[in-house]
Amino acid sequence: MNMKGRMIYLTMLASFMAVAATTVTKRSITKYRIGFAIKNMGLTVDGSLKNPKVNKFYFDKDSLSKSSVDVSVAVSTINTGNKTRDNHLQQKEYFHAAKYPNIRMRSKRFTKDQSGKIRGYFYVTIKGVTKEVNFPVTVTQNNNETRFQGSFKLNRLDYGVGTSSLVLSDDVKVQLNIYTN
Repeated sequence: MNMKGRMIYLTMLASFMAVAATTVTKRSITKYRIGFAIKNMGLTVDGSLKNPKVNKFYFDKDSLSKSSVDVSVAVSTINTGNKTRDNHLQQKEYFHAAKYPNIRMRSKRFTKDQSGKIRGYFYVTIKGVTKEVNFPVTVTQNNNETRFQGSFKLNRLDYGVGTSSLVLSDDVKVQLNIYTN
């Protein structure tokens, strides 16, 4: 290869590396709140999940088709403020944490409506069952930090979490508030 060919090759290689460097796909979570609420005997029970793991997080508000999110959280981190209830939720009847230790949420796609609002379409896997959910997503970026917010409802019975009950609601409201850098 002559000198001109080498220069073209090196320029192309440098350009490729620069593009690859700007599309970081694994980020660290700096702050988070993964919460849920469910009615139990007429009262709202709030809870949270801790220490989410980012498998992949890339968001480009100008090119939503390139955006991809994949986050999981251990079922064992469920905290409702009641240890007896938290331990009960780990059992086979509910989350069966021994067999299905993680809840996973990965994006299918993001869209933007005419007003500029973003909607995320996700696959949520709980207890080996994967269902699609979609909801409005608020994404704000400030320097290197990205804040990802949204809320949605799940029917716990769709995932085999518990059984039909007169005292426990089927619907669970999930709230996400995740910061990455």
